Amino acid sequence: MLTYDHESQSQHIFTVSELTSKIKNLLEESFPSVWVEGEVSNCRMPSSGHIYFTLKDEQSQLNAVFFRGANQRIKFKIEDGLKVLALGNISVYQRRGDYQLIVGLLQPRGIGELQLAFEQLKRRLQKEGLFAPEHKKPIPLFPRRIGIVTSPTGAAIRDIINVINRRFHQVEILINPVKVQGEGAGEEIADAIDEFNEMGDMDVLIVGRGGGSIEDLWAFNEEIVARAIYNSNIPVISAVGHEIDFVISDFVADLRAPTPSAAAELVVGEMKQIIQKIRDFQARIISALTNNLSLYKQEIDDFSESMDRTCSHILELAIQRTSNLSGKLNMLSPLATLSRGYSYTLKLPQRTLITDTRKVKPHDKVEVKLAKGAMICEVEKAKNYE
Repeated sequence: MLTYDHESQSQHIFTVSELTSKIKNLLEESFPSVWVEGEVSNCRMPSSGHIYFTLKDEQSQLNAVFFRGANQRIKFKIEDGLKVLALGNISVYQRRGDYQLIVGLLQPRGIGELQLAFEQLKRRLQKEGLFAPEHKKPIPLFPRRIGIVTSPTGAAIRDIINVINRRFHQVEILINPVKVQGEGAGEEIADAIDEFNEMGDMDVLIVGRGGGSIEDLWAFNEEIVARAIYNSNIPVISAVGHEIDFVISDFVADLRAPTPSAAAELVVGEMKQIIQKIRDFQARIISALTNNLSLYKQEIDDFSESMDRTCSHILELAIQRTSNLSGKLNMLSPLATLSRGYSYTLKLPQRTLITDTRKVKPHDKVEVKLAKGAMICEVEKAKNYE
């Protein structure tokens, strides 16, 4: 049981600030550098750039702060639920009397820092639609001008140029030299892609470098490069590392090549292959035209034969109909009547037809028409029959 003697002057009475300061000094001296494992929760990132969060396990929790000057070096995003290892020192925030971990280094638990950053950015850009197939542009079959974004001293540029010149030397190659690793490499790559787009008149771009570790290839995992590729009006082929290497640029680009040499092979066809393809196309066209002409000739012959049959049939019907009509006309013709011994008489000189004896009188001149010939007669007497 604690007691206090008012008359004793040997026992020191601390102010809150004094006690908190002593505790702060004790903690900082006792834990100058300590690794702490836990799960991130209550993560906050205010405009100051500092990151505040809580490290917790099943039984306890510890406040932590990751100041701006230190957190700029990390590649991944700190978020709730992330299991981490934090290196820092224990201190006390005197205003509230809370002890906290001042973080100097933070690593994801169970997965590398760069791999985690890669997965986080990949998920975010995929959700935004930067990998959508419908956004990808076709690679031209016969490019005239090819832009290359890579290091001017690496093996990748030599491989690309050698392959292109060997396969199809009638191609203009423009190189925009950049750093492909290290500080500022991502910005240089993105700027080079933008510059090619500003130049215009480029058919395709190859963006890449040779193989290396994930750290070496990291520039092609940066968001600024991914967005430059996505916003490019020129089709982009990503050619980074070896066949087993995948970077964010591969997913955003219009076409992914497993190596820089493969990119050169994809972007230009070999001259011999192109000539052979042209000859194959020519043979196929001639064969198709020949087949079509044979089919058309056969169709024309069939049609001509059918027309001949149809015209002959129509002509026979017309002849038969004409004959029938001719017979009917003959039956109705006055000549047919005359041929049976009848005649008709015309009064002269008017040549009007006489159908009544009262139309003539003695001594009138008349013309009697017979089946063969006619007679000029003079009327002696007209008889009237009732």
